Amino acid sequence: MPYFDFIWTEEITAHRAENGISQEDFEKVVVSPERVGKSRSSGNPIAWGYTEDGRYIIAVYQKIDYATVLPVTGYEVPEPRK
Repeated sequence: MPYFDFIWTEEITAHRAENGISQEDFEKVVVSPERVGKSRSSGNPIAWGYTEDGRYIIAVYQKIDYATVLPVTGYEVPEPRK
């Protein structure tokens, strides 16, 4: 499992809380994603995955370096079709 340092600013902490995503949920999905990709609008990396309580979320972030992550946003999304 990769190790990342997450930089949590006051702004992103407030934004994440508004969307009902905990810091732990966001970090879990980035570290152990079900799926990864890139944002069409910003080009930032994206991770999708499940929270401990079973919600499927998207986590958008910036990679500062190989081990440092700056969260951008996270929110619940519909589960992918199987």
